[in-house]
Amino acid sequence: MTTGVTVRADGVSVCPWGESHSDYMQYHDTEWGVPVTDDTRLYEKLCLEGFQSGLSWLTVLRKRENFRNAFSNFDFEKVARFGDKDIERLLSDAGIIRHRGKIEATINNARAALATIEQHGSLANFLWSFEPAEKRPVRQLKQMQANSSESEQMSKALKQLGWRFVGPTTCYSLMQADGIVNDHLVDCFRYPEIEAARKDTKKSI
Repeated sequence: MTTGVTVRADGVSVCPWGESHSDYMQYHDTEWGVPVTDDTRLYEKLCLEGFQSGLSWLTVLRKRENFRNAFSNFDFEKVARFGDKDIERLLSDAGIIRHRGKIEATINNARAALATIEQHGSLANFLWSFEPAEKRPVRQLKQMQANSSESEQMSKALKQLGWRFVGPTTCYSLMQADGIVNDHLVDCFRYPEIEAARKDTKKSI
């Protein structure tokens, strides 16, 4: 049975999607799936996943530092105070994706993040509560999901808290990227590393 991984010249087995571009390779090897419990970074990732909608993640990844500069390093307490002048500034910023709806959603979501923290203690507590009860290891890319029942529940709950651009697919991408699920192929060198990190993380939440 094929393992679905790609084997690099140095003999390391990896998820094939990470080999399509050097930026993806770096992201795959060092960041994707690493558990995140910092509220600022979780807010950032949710917003960036929203900006990705209809585009490739590579487009967002290349602009990430520009986004951080434009949105006060995704300090949601600062972004929550953005007004009309900030929206116009962002719409004229060629370094980011200039989509009015997504820009306004990012500001709206900063305010929603504050409300979520007030009700649930932290974004980490809230978002990690949607971790699946059972592991669903992925052996081949064709088995990888675009969403799940848990991401649908997360999406619904976020919308009830006032979040925008947080559909089930966006939420599942967040879960994959931030270690709430481990969707590295089981034969990828990162799979056991991410599993170990997830175990340590869950002890601290």
